[in-house]
Amino acid sequence: MPARVKKIRHDENTRAKIKVGNIIARLNGLIAGTIDMPPHAVTAALGLLRKALPDLTSVEHSGEISTTKVIRTPNISTDTAAWLQQHGDKPETLQ
Repeated sequence: MPARVKKIRHDENTRAKIKVGNIIARLNGLIAGTIDMPPHAVTAALGLLRKALPDLTSVEHSGEISTTKVIRTPNISTDTAAWLQQHGDKPETLQ
């Protein structure tokens, strides 16, 4: 097979994801029984995963969430006849 003309260059983030994927694949193989690993290799793999992946239990939200709402209200009418003249019997469609 000829050499690649356009070389693929991965940034550091992509390389880290590939390495983490390889570690996860090895541990999945260990659980499935297709790969045999000594205990110290399992401990090392778990240590590397702890360094590479964030610990989701330590994520905490603090602060307040605010939202803004816009409400369209009808114009104020003085009496029923003025309201019916302005709005009629049909409901107004939203635009």
